[in-house]
Amino acid sequence: MPREILDPKKIHTSIQKIVSEQHADIIAEVKEAIANNTIVIVGMAQNPAPKRARKVLNELNIDYHYLEYGNYFKEWRRRNALKMWTGWPTFPMIFVKGTLIGGSSDMRALVDTGELDSLLNSD
Repeated sequence: MPREILDPKKIHTSIQKIVSEQHADIIAEVKEAIANNTIVIVGMAQNPAPKRARKVLNELNIDYHYLEYGNYFKEWRRRNALKMWTGWPTFPMIFVKGTLIGGSSDMRALVDTGELDSLLNSD
């Protein structure tokens, strides 16, 4: 299910470097966290959804790594790079064993059906 992105041939050579390097640091940081942790929650301050997701995992005694980038008033451009990279439009972004499972309500649904346990116990 690849999503459509602009063909690199349609990006003028004078701006290709800007496009390819724009906020690459935040994407690299998230990729590293995903590679080194079973569950990663990427959120932002003042947003209740990441807090809900963390609360659920805390109540279930499930370890996770949390990354927080800005709030509603700052760092939105950096967060936008993550949205473009994943295709996921909101925060939190929750990864389980390297797979994006969605946000807080998506994770809650997986908990309720037992699928989160299955994901965590799969190879």
